[in-house]
Amino acid sequence: AASPRSSCPPSLLWALPEELLLLICSYLDAQALGRLAQVCRRLRFLSSRDLLWRRIARGCLNSGFTQLGTDLFAGIPVKERVKVSQNWRHGRCRRETLLKWKCKQVLLPWMELDGEYLYLSQAENIHAYRLCPGGTGLQRHPQAIFSGHQKDVCRFVLVNSHIVSGGGDGNIVLHKIHGSYSVKFSAHEQEVSCVDFQGGFIVSGSRDRTAKVWSLAAGRVGQCLHTVQTEDRVWSIAISPLLSSFVTGTACCGHPSPLRIWDLESGQLLTCLGTDFHCGAGVLDVFYETPSLLLSCGYDTYIRYWDIRASTRKCVQEWEEPHDSALYCLQSDNNHMIASGSAYYGVVRLWDKRQTRCLQSFYLSSPTSSPVYCLRFSTTHLYVALASALHALDFTAP
Repeated sequence: AASPRSSCPPSLLWALPEELLLLICSYLDAQALGRLAQVCRRLRFLSSRDLLWRRIARGCLNSGFTQLGTDLFAGIPVKERVKVSQNWRHGRCRRETLLKWKCKQVLLPWMELDGEYLYLSQAENIHAYRLCPGGTGLQRHPQAIFSGHQKDVCRFVLVNSHIVSGGGDGNIVLHKIHGSYSVKFSAHEQEVSCVDFQGGFIVSGSRDRTAKVWSLAAGRVGQCLHTVQTEDRVWSIAISPLLSSFVTGTACCGHPSPLRIWDLESGQLLTCLGTDFHCGAGVLDVFYETPSLLLSCGYDTYIRYWDIRASTRKCVQEWEEPHDSALYCLQSDNNHMIASGSAYYGVVRLWDKRQTRCLQSFYLSSPTSSPVYCLRFSTTHLYVALASALHALDFTAP
């Protein structure tokens, strides 16, 4: 006879209401949930519920969840994202060259991702390419071409169905993606190295050692609200998510701090970040995760993680590029993962903020050398723009 203290038979256990089963299964890890799915159809359905995988996904790399738990890709099953996340962690992917530039001149491409499209700057134009189903490639010909600059596009951003670009001609061009609306205005005396666009404001930085704030309010489009004297060439710029300030990353030659935060409304300096930069440690890319958390990288080979609430004098974390080369660009999943692109041999590295060493490295331009000028990723693909080609890494591949 069975002991009174023995567990109930499995048939009775799985006859429990679904709410209780979900509560029991919430204590299982990914491996246990995977094994449970092999028992029967009901448990396969139950163990695939997003509710059970959400807790696991929040601890994974690039699973679509922010630090605060916001799901950025609600339409994709969480279980599938956890599986792909393991490929990111272990570097399992399929590589593909999507485009090669035909012109002989050296291009400095920039790009943005937006759902089904990849936007890529090529010389003075921005091309919109439709991604093939599953992100496995690009359609051969662009769906749209956005023009307006007389020289190469240096940087552009894509926000709320608008493209704002800065060019080597010193101009800023605003395009509405779905329509013929566009605005062009003279912004700087020299090339516009970087731009950002949020909440009716454009901020721009230039080789002419100024950063400017522009209005997009009705009747004031293209009106300069503030001109900030930075003492250095401005390489990178970003507006805070709170729309109260913006950060500039400069060359660090004329001013001791290459990272400075300015008031968006008045243009006044609010604070400088860091105190131990050496001359020439220019910041080439900046990325706001939250209003108080900021990532930066540049010529001094470090990725730095700043928490403005904790300190403006010293970053809270830093990671050094192992080959001591400049870092041209970075992107974060707003949680645990950072991807960075270096100046030599098209090296892309994946970092886990919870570790000090990089997780994975990908060499995309060996034996020739090219900087990674820009990189962008979704939950399944990493796109990398070099001087000669556009590459894709597909992490859904086994």
